[in-house]
Amino acid sequence: MARRGAAALALALALLAVALAGAAAQGAAVEDPDYYVQEIWSREPYYARLEPEPFSPPLPAGPGEEERKLRASEPRPPKKATKPKKAPKREKLAPETPPPGKKSSRKGVKTKSSEKAAGDDHRVPVARDAVREGCPPLGLETLKITDFQLHASTSKRYGLGAHRGRLNIQAGINENDFYDGAWCAGRNDLHQWIEVDARRLTKFTGVITQGRNSLWLSDWVTSYKVMVSNDSHTWVTVKNGSGDMIFEGNSEKEIPVLNELPVPMVARYIRINPQSWFDNGSICMRMEILGCPLPDPNNYYHRRNEMTTTDDLDFKHHSYKEMRQLMKVVNEMCSNITRIYNIGKSHQGLKLYAVEISDHPGEHEVGEPEFHYIAGAHGNEVLGRELMLLLMQFLCQEYLARNSRIVRLVEETRIHIIPSLNPDGYEKAYEGGSELGGWSLGRWTHDGIDINNNFPDLNTLLWGAEDRQNIPRKVPNHYIAIPEWFLSENATVAVETRAVIAWMEKIPFVLGGNLQGGELVVAYPYDMARSTWQMQEHTPTPDDHVFRWLAYAYASTHRLMTDARRRVCHTEDFQKEDGTVNGASWHTVAGSLNDFSYLHTNCFELSIYVGCDKYPHESELPEEWENNRESLIVFMEQVHRGIKGLVRDLHGKGIPNAVISVEGVNHDIRTASDGDYWRLLNPGEYMVTAKAEGFTSSTKNCIVGYDMGATQCDFTLSKTNLARIREIMEKFGKQPVSLPARRLKLRGRKRRQRG
Repeated sequence: MARRGAAALALALALLAVALAGAAAQGAAVEDPDYYVQEIWSREPYYARLEPEPFSPPLPAGPGEEERKLRASEPRPPKKATKPKKAPKREKLAPETPPPGKKSSRKGVKTKSSEKAAGDDHRVPVARDAVREGCPPLGLETLKITDFQLHASTSKRYGLGAHRGRLNIQAGINENDFYDGAWCAGRNDLHQWIEVDARRLTKFTGVITQGRNSLWLSDWVTSYKVMVSNDSHTWVTVKNGSGDMIFEGNSEKEIPVLNELPVPMVARYIRINPQSWFDNGSICMRMEILGCPLPDPNNYYHRRNEMTTTDDLDFKHHSYKEMRQLMKVVNEMCSNITRIYNIGKSHQGLKLYAVEISDHPGEHEVGEPEFHYIAGAHGNEVLGRELMLLLMQFLCQEYLARNSRIVRLVEETRIHIIPSLNPDGYEKAYEGGSELGGWSLGRWTHDGIDINNNFPDLNTLLWGAEDRQNIPRKVPNHYIAIPEWFLSENATVAVETRAVIAWMEKIPFVLGGNLQGGELVVAYPYDMARSTWQMQEHTPTPDDHVFRWLAYAYASTHRLMTDARRRVCHTEDFQKEDGTVNGASWHTVAGSLNDFSYLHTNCFELSIYVGCDKYPHESELPEEWENNRESLIVFMEQVHRGIKGLVRDLHGKGIPNAVISVEGVNHDIRTASDGDYWRLLNPGEYMVTAKAEGFTSSTKNCIVGYDMGATQCDFTLSKTNLARIREIMEKFGKQPVSLPARRLKLRGRKRRQRG
């Protein structure tokens, strides 16, 4: 523990030292002539933030006690980590810091001037800080606010109830009675409302609203009032001078709009009362409330439900520049086990950085499997990106502290992490901010391509050949070649996609996970349905049992994925398969990274959806880290399941591209350049065959146990007679005699003699 504490302290001091270097200048990374060499870092400062101190949440006591507390002076606001960045100059109408807290310029933000609210005789106390502190979201989007805390005056039906009035919630394909994309009032009049019970005294600072998520309908609220209460019976309307304040709402249904309260209000309940709505639509809205729960150290009920972490990591959202600086700090702290390189550039010229973590960084060790994590293919799915940055810090700290589990993982595995595959998209999302970016801002590359579905469709080639019964002679069941049209310059292929393909062809990955957001599930291939025109169809791979195990390994160790009591994120309930799903049975996708990895390389790839909220507030990052930390490590450890070995010739030289086949599984893999291989398999007994061109095949019985660690299963192949003859003839400068060619030559000679 002492070593671990020293390592953590050293990393913290390093972060602080870089932070004190000064404000960083904007600029691109130093150009690197080789994509696969160590990056030369400029001495730019790294911004570090203090972690927030945990709250001790209060539960309002009886009426007398509540009144006494309300008259007391307001407690101090949360510390820096929950503060957002400063508002841009163009928004100086609001002297306080806007709450969402990701980036200064925010699209769709609408703020009001801070006028003193009338009504000092209200029972609800008003915060009168000289400088107002920004507050994080209460958690409608992240589901911290439960369905039982949301109430409404009326609703059209259950699927449009108050529980659906959450920011960025998505409707089902059919927009049926159970899963629709907003709260919609049962009547269109001025008496409708939706309210949130914070269950404790809270300093409310702002409201964010959206319209209804729908493919067919246009419904949104254009203006509304805000009311607060301590008992849900007596309500106080937020004032603008002497009259009720009318807040400007949405002008369309997807872009979130922020309205700050002119003065923060302290209460338990907050209610939104629509005043006008789109002419051709109905009263429908999604929302998020910004507020700081007031601490109460005497209330155990709330205190026990708060998540804390003991890991001393940098819990904040990092810009592209800050991400590079953090990588630099980790590399300097653990220079003996880390290497930073880039696999290419984005459309805008930003380098696609990767961190390698291994006891021998920069080289492939024979017999050591290669693993990768990729995050940020969708630029606005930010949680995965931050989890990767936290993971690399954690691995460095724990290795320095000599944590035996992490030391073993680092020394026996070559780990690669790409935190941001789509930095162009991330910069757009970062500009919008956590709550104001919406559901899709920054999802695509700069040229409008979805990287995750931009890979060649090899499924159709394989299945077409199988239907024509051309397997395995004409089209193999693995290492399927990329079509020529995909490689042409005119193909609609992102430069980021081409970079990933080149990277995966260069390194013999065994297992990988790509982190995404917006759901809480692990999806495994195939992602494309086999039947034409089917939107959802269970389409398993020949390795379905292995993929199910890998998916469950992550989901079962996550704090929430397999919790049957948790609320579904949007419309899908994945509990029937314990937090896992076959991609094609969820929604079919052609050209996914998962399917491409499986059919073109040795790598078994899965998509890991790490949270309902794609872009959580940075105050949520410690809890999200705790939710995913064990899963991230356990999933990496799965690379050591199955069999491994070397395929060599009689002289002990490794044979590259030897095919490894498992009886009963119609999917092969190949050896790497040194003749080593890894084949992921569940526990059991397998007949395994190794074959290579010019060699006789060899078959062995290999047993995979339940304990961690792959079973060694080596092969020695001898050359065929024809291969030996060719080798001998080539050695002496001659070529083997071709009998058909010799016969043709003799016939020609005879014809010439006759003539």
